[in-house]
Amino acid sequence: MRALIMTFGTRGDIQPYAALAGALSRSGHDVTLAIPDEMSDLVPEAGSGRIDVAPAGSAMLRTVQELLPEMSGVRDASRSLRIMRDAMRQHLDETRRAAEATSPDIIVYHPKCLGGPHLAEMLGVPGVLSLPLPFYTPTGEFPAPLFGGASFGRRGNRATYAVGRASSVMYAGMIRDFRRQLGLAGDFGRFTNPLVNPDGTAVHVLYPYSRHVVPVPADYPPTAHVTGYWFLDAPDSHLSEDVQHFLDAGDAPVYVGFGSMGFGKGAEQRRDAVLEAFARTGLRGIVATGWGGIAPGDAPSDDVLMIEGAPHEVLFPRCSAVVHHGGAGSTAAGLRAGKPSLVVPFLGDQPFWGSRVHALGAGPSPVPPKRLARDFADRLAQLVGAPNYARRAIEVGDRIRTEDGLAEGVRVLERLAE
Repeated sequence: MRALIMTFGTRGDIQPYAALAGALSRSGHDVTLAIPDEMSDLVPEAGSGRIDVAPAGSAMLRTVQELLPEMSGVRDASRSLRIMRDAMRQHLDETRRAAEATSPDIIVYHPKCLGGPHLAEMLGVPGVLSLPLPFYTPTGEFPAPLFGGASFGRRGNRATYAVGRASSVMYAGMIRDFRRQLGLAGDFGRFTNPLVNPDGTAVHVLYPYSRHVVPVPADYPPTAHVTGYWFLDAPDSHLSEDVQHFLDAGDAPVYVGFGSMGFGKGAEQRRDAVLEAFARTGLRGIVATGWGGIAPGDAPSDDVLMIEGAPHEVLFPRCSAVVHHGGAGSTAAGLRAGKPSLVVPFLGDQPFWGSRVHALGAGPSPVPPKRLARDFADRLAQLVGAPNYARRAIEVGDRIRTEDGLAEGVRVLERLAE
């Protein structure tokens, strides 16, 4: 089987799909990863099948990194959208070249890769939508993740999944032009439902998260596949010497990191709130500045270590608890490590994951970023001081580690490619 996998975003968006590429290769399949050049270091070692990289999305990634931190109003947002549109057109062309060069038997695409379903139609191969949160398949059991942990009743919950069509509507003109370039016929208005193929059949969706974190709804169709997490465990992942020395020098610390959240705005205030909380609680901590989530600075004492970042799969098991922004990858890493977690959600699906962690009993209720200065110290003490959080986190972690999400993902793709 020849598989083309296309995804875009920060490292957390790329890692699960790089892991899937590795699993497919170990099963003897050839894989092409269409990802930004800047993320090529995430590509795992190939097995008996090949893994190739097709550069796609570097312009979009630069746009996100350079423009979003500077946005300050509607005018800036409008200018950024125009520049992003140009980058997205380039991404469509790049993924088209990857598809034509690869001649895949199946295409797996993240919804940010707008060309995925249309390239699959052009080539006459299955196109499989994939993302690590339950965003597209309607269910009455909970609303779409963008609505956090609220509930609107079964009919209301199902209605919220119409939000999944937003990108198709927003970029309708661009996608219509792309379809014409591919020689595809038909009124684009028919193709705004991401769960329906042009021939009327249902789109299969791979959801790489754990059923022990979000139970599979009873009303999910057989085309929705909750596989379990896709973890990328690089064999050469290691902790830096300063992190290792800090861990060996005392009690297990609390990790705090918000990745790229906030786009740099308020980063100094978040840093000050975090450091003040460690001073008030007397806890040891590792604070990761990430890409703008927390401003760099000097640690106030030897009990706090400031770092840019470290591989979660290696660091989290050495911590007593973890605090993060609630990205799907960070949430998965914290729960798999069996560590109580506190989520500080900024946007998107992060409130949903924060509510799930709390509902599982693996951590306190989420803290909004604007309340860090007021509430963080108390919530941090609660996170590490309540034994039920630690006990429940261990139970959830044990269950997650029994799953083999990558193997299940490979099995699903093999069946669909047949």
